[in-house]
Amino acid sequence: MQTQPVLDHIEATLDAARERWFSFLRIPSVSAQPAHAGDCAAAAAWVRDQLAAMGFQAAVHDTPGHPIVLGHHPGPGPDAPHLLFYGHYDVQPAEPLELWDSPPFDPVLQDGPHGPRVVARGAVDDKGQVMMWLEALRAWHAVHGTLPVRVTALIEGEEEVSSENLEPFLAAHRDALRADVAVISDTGMWDRDTPALTTRLRGIAYVQVTIHAAARDLHSGIFGGSALNPVNLLARILADLHDADRRIQLPGFYDGVADAAPPEWAALGFDEAEFLGGIGLSVPSGERGRGGLERLWARPTADVNGIWGGYAGPGSKTVIAADAGAKVSFRLVPGQDPAAVVQSFRDFVHARLPADARAEIEVFGTAPGIEIPSGSRFVQAARDVLAEEYGRPAVLIGSGGSIPVVESMRRLLGMDSLLMGFGLDDDQVHSPNEKFDWACFHHGMRAHARLLGRLGASQG
Repeated sequence: MQTQPVLDHIEATLDAARERWFSFLRIPSVSAQPAHAGDCAAAAAWVRDQLAAMGFQAAVHDTPGHPIVLGHHPGPGPDAPHLLFYGHYDVQPAEPLELWDSPPFDPVLQDGPHGPRVVARGAVDDKGQVMMWLEALRAWHAVHGTLPVRVTALIEGEEEVSSENLEPFLAAHRDALRADVAVISDTGMWDRDTPALTTRLRGIAYVQVTIHAAARDLHSGIFGGSALNPVNLLARILADLHDADRRIQLPGFYDGVADAAPPEWAALGFDEAEFLGGIGLSVPSGERGRGGLERLWARPTADVNGIWGGYAGPGSKTVIAADAGAKVSFRLVPGQDPAAVVQSFRDFVHARLPADARAEIEVFGTAPGIEIPSGSRFVQAARDVLAEEYGRPAVLIGSGGSIPVVESMRRLLGMDSLLMGFGLDDDQVHSPNEKFDWACFHHGMRAHARLLGRLGASQG
């Protein structure tokens, strides 16, 4: 089966592909908000119907949370390579709505500084990137009546809320899900002209700490100077997380962390000033004495993601709060044990509690950092097709973010992942006015079509 007719079909049906993408984006499948549970179910049904139209045996599987879509296509036969495509249909909440230039679930194609772009919640994360490989599969099916490889498609609806029900699903459907490699498009390019494969991901430990003191909120004039203030205490504890060089002070935190970044990263020519300038900053933060990419990809972090306590409304209210809380995330690198980090944080907090204070620590999710072998035939095939599509070599990069399913698939299904994404740093993921450049979406469809053809041609 030839790939060029498939690429020609993609070019001839761009308008239809865009409209399907827009139809997907119009479904407000916000997994974090119970009011959108029906929309998540609608998005799952929409994906199932798309797969069924391409010859997949596809079904929606209920979970205790949002449903999972699973589809299978036999391709040319049992001896063909077997790919597992993974993605997610759920999206982040759109709030604050007033910061959007257009309604978040009414996608628009608008001119940007580098060409047309689509603006909507989920444009890139992850509906746009899922649609790239769905359209590549659709084109192969339309031209040849089948696919050049065996394909399993797994699309979940809880990635934005820590995928609580995914691992039980993977374990329960282990035999149906095993493949030669998982293909995931939920990552990015090096820049808008240079394709990339991500071979290193940071993990995460995400916790919430709540400090309790008095039995009720107190008048700061009557009790100030005598009663323990949990907001002050929490602020001191959180400030103690870093030293003057911004190294994290949890005992044993750096156990297992490699002391040097891969040397090939230096050749990428990362401009940290430009990277920060795009978000209105100018001075690098983080661990002193480390390079920019090293801090982003190869060093662990601790960040306070939210903090509360006392009165935060308009005007004044002189109160000593009864409790205070914070959400704290630790981005972890390969070699670190997430459970050990959580326990170290727990011990760190409790060691700093005075009399009359108590702490509750809730763990929202953990995943270890991971490295993906860069010498596999799948990585090489992807590098080849990206070079064909872009006319320049694909680079191997790391990611500061976390994709826990990569580790789950390795542990539960015994397979590695191919992280071939097309997002850009300025896509405003999780922010108002999320966008995906049309050129990235277009190249992504074609690159996935090329990858299917390359791996299909390699059988035997």
